[in-house]
Amino acid sequence: MGAGGRMSVPPSKEGNQAYSRVPFAKPPFALSNIKKAVPPHCFQRSVLHSFSYVVCDLTIASILYYIATTYIPLLQSPLHLVAWPIYWVMQGCILTGVWVIAHECGHHAFSDYQWLDDTVGLVLHSALLVPYFSWKYSHRRHHSNTGSMERDEVFVPKPRSQVPWFSKYFNNPPGRVLTLAVTLLFGWPLYLAFNVSGRHYDRFACHFDPHGPIYSDRERAQIYLSDVGILAVSYGLFRLAAAKGIAYLICVYGVPLLIVNGFLVLITFLQHTHPSLPHYDSSEWDWLRGALATCDRDYGVLNKVFHNITDTHVAHHLFSTMPHYHAMEATKAIKPLLGDYYHFDGTPFYKAMWREATECLFVEPDEDTKNKGVFWYKNKL
Repeated sequence: MGAGGRMSVPPSKEGNQAYSRVPFAKPPFALSNIKKAVPPHCFQRSVLHSFSYVVCDLTIASILYYIATTYIPLLQSPLHLVAWPIYWVMQGCILTGVWVIAHECGHHAFSDYQWLDDTVGLVLHSALLVPYFSWKYSHRRHHSNTGSMERDEVFVPKPRSQVPWFSKYFNNPPGRVLTLAVTLLFGWPLYLAFNVSGRHYDRFACHFDPHGPIYSDRERAQIYLSDVGILAVSYGLFRLAAAKGIAYLICVYGVPLLIVNGFLVLITFLQHTHPSLPHYDSSEWDWLRGALATCDRDYGVLNKVFHNITDTHVAHHLFSTMPHYHAMEATKAIKPLLGDYYHFDGTPFYKAMWREATECLFVEPDEDTKNKGVFWYKNKL
């Protein structure tokens, strides 16, 4: 089906429903063929266009901050108990969009000038307590090794043999609620600090450690710079808390940042976790098949708020230096060529989150196949 690719293969019925798997054989096209299908202007980066999104997001975030700090304290109880959560969610969504722009800087998709990309990215990510260069380099390796069981950097699935013994006690609705809550609230800082859900290293790996195994010698100076950015913002937040109070800091900054962290984990999880997507060991993996083993999702109006990182992720993995404002056009252009190798799931993200948490517990090859290097999500512990 599609553009000459292999027809979708029905999976074994491990979960509550069967899914049509994306093809896992080597595709009948190369990256150069895909690039030719994309209009050339989609690869052009504009400083003014990119900065317009920075200005827009920061303006909205500033307006929300002003409204929250000026008018919510004037509301009579219990109206402020409703107003603060509304502010938290709205500000968290806008700041997630700011995070996405900094993410573009890390991919050199913001402008034609690397120094400008790194400057903007360092400022924006540090403001969100993200170590810019540290994450830039680990995320680059994720893009270089997507779908690899041995070398991918984030949300690396566990084979059945490595599933912890206690997992079966959480394989139920209360256990999944608890697991999802912990993952969404603490998954991002745990990944940065302790490499939780990341690839295996022979020694302790941490995004704040310039001498950790994640980084090479030539990258270490920039890791120090990332840490300086985090310390500078942390000092500013400490001064704000001293002047305004810890409750003020939590309300205007802490809770929205927690929501940003939750969205980052959710978006990344759903982009790379789906019953239809394969993972590969070294006997089968190649870059193009790994890049195609990702999924576009529909977040409704949040697609625009998040600058389409959610519904153009396949194109992003193929062409990571393409600016987000061209990604929708590029996605439409490559879909006919990719055929069945392109995967989109329009399931509402909150439903997809629960489904994937239920059905994607570990990976293993199918028993009745010769492709022992191709791993699929299953859930029968």
